[in-house]
Amino acid sequence: MNPVKTLLHQLKQYKRDTFLCIGLTALEVVMEILLPFITAIIIDRGLEAGNLSAVTRYGILMVAMAFLSLAFGALAGKFAASASAGFAANLREGIFHNVQTFSFSNIDKFSVPGLVTRMTTDITNVQNAFMMTIRVAVRSPLTLVFSFIMCLTISPKMSLLFLLAVIFLAVVLGIIMGTTIKVFHRVFRTYDDLNASVQENVSAIRVVKAFVREDYENEKFSRAAHTLYRLAVKAEGLLALNSPAMMIAVYFCIISISWLGAQFIVGGTLTSGDLTNLFSYVMSLFMNLMMLSMVVVMISMSTASVRRISEVLRETPDLTAPQHPVTQVPDGSIDFNHVTFSYQKSSDKNALSDIDLHIRSGETIGIIGGTGAGKSSLVNLICRLYDVTEGSVTVGGVDVRHYDTEVLRNQVSVVLQKNTLFSGTILENLRWGNPNATEEQCRAACQAACADEFISRFPEGYETRVERGGSNLSGGQRQRLCIARALLKEPKVLILDDSTSAVDTATDAKIRAAFAQSIPGTTKLIIAQRISSVAHADRILVLDNGRIHAFDTHEALLKTDSIYQEIYESQVKGGGDFDQPA
Repeated sequence: MNPVKTLLHQLKQYKRDTFLCIGLTALEVVMEILLPFITAIIIDRGLEAGNLSAVTRYGILMVAMAFLSLAFGALAGKFAASASAGFAANLREGIFHNVQTFSFSNIDKFSVPGLVTRMTTDITNVQNAFMMTIRVAVRSPLTLVFSFIMCLTISPKMSLLFLLAVIFLAVVLGIIMGTTIKVFHRVFRTYDDLNASVQENVSAIRVVKAFVREDYENEKFSRAAHTLYRLAVKAEGLLALNSPAMMIAVYFCIISISWLGAQFIVGGTLTSGDLTNLFSYVMSLFMNLMMLSMVVVMISMSTASVRRISEVLRETPDLTAPQHPVTQVPDGSIDFNHVTFSYQKSSDKNALSDIDLHIRSGETIGIIGGTGAGKSSLVNLICRLYDVTEGSVTVGGVDVRHYDTEVLRNQVSVVLQKNTLFSGTILENLRWGNPNATEEQCRAACQAACADEFISRFPEGYETRVERGGSNLSGGQRQRLCIARALLKEPKVLILDDSTSAVDTATDAKIRAAFAQSIPGTTKLIIAQRISSVAHADRILVLDNGRIHAFDTHEALLKTDSIYQEIYESQVKGGGDFDQPA
């Protein structure tokens, strides 16, 4: 679909305001075009004929038409503002809504700074261009056409001068627009780089200061800002050629009309009123050409923005909902049936290869392996954050692709590696897991996650405010709150993706013991780097390079699996965990 059509679909309820603006603008133009014609009548039939009653009569008509033009213009401006602002609001809502439907693979295609730029700078450019289009791009062409028609009725010979000037300007503006569009494409890509630099610097400001890298970050930002400056100057420099080209056309027409008009008046083929009329139409024609050139500038700037916004709006979720979704998860059993998975469908490199794995409901499974072994990729398939490339994943005996996604994710609770909390109180953050949870339920979940012990030390308890991203909490505190939030969903499957890495082994042991008491029937998958975190599990899965290397109990793996033996010896015999005696 054409990018412009994609965006215009978001106009929705503001189509009425758009068409009202266009209609009122057309009426405003008609009134303005007739005013010079009435002026010529006043000069020829009133002033030169000495007919005062004609001057009065046509003068009153001019005043009435001027007021009508003013009223039409004011109303058109009001509807233009309403339509453009509403259009921009719909675009932002459309992008945000579409992003919410994306799978992880869709999100991977767009950078966070790129999405921010699209929802701010790009949409503002489109909003301004849309307002200019429905006001000026309607008004100016109509004025040009009507003015040229009126000039033809007055003097067909001199009208050819206007036609030559318009053709000259159209060629110049076409060349300028074609060149600047390419430059503006680069400008908005540079905006993404600039936003990325700001975002990375602000979100990682503690790391920047800890490593004394302020000068490096300043230099990196300065490079991006200078590149943006250079491209913007180049684009604006090209667009500045509009004005000289316009002035050449205007002065050419004025001088030509003055010279030819004087000859025609002397020859008796043109009246003084007609010459005054011609000058009025010439100025109106070129003023509107000037306005039209501004529209060209706005369109040049917004073309890149239109394309970038339409990319997000046209992106379709990779994960499609089934026609008749299953709305209940029977139990927490999990089966991987010869699963192969790749993050990029066209890639030959698989994150997981031929995974054949069967987990009973209520089991506690430890998952261990080196960096890049495929641990997170494995669990992401269970709650259908991605779809398998080959094979199938079932939960409760049903293929995850047959479930209603919301139902599945409510029953498969995940605590991801990156612990994300939101601005608000601790209680509000916990209720992300269950919006209807009582405070008692929240306390019970926090006790199971060993979070209640530090929350109770806060003066405001569960009403303590969490800053953006949980910056006022330690890493271990954030992890425990995220675990509590997941427990509030009362899931059939609980996945902890390295979610206790920031807590000491004693607390880790307490959390595991609480799980055994509070959620005995829940299937628990625990990804960890520490042997002590998974040694208690019913069975332990060892992954290596996206393949199953071993799947057995702790005791059996110590005897039979070389990778597990190596990890065990490096952690336990080599000195123990960081917070546990050797």
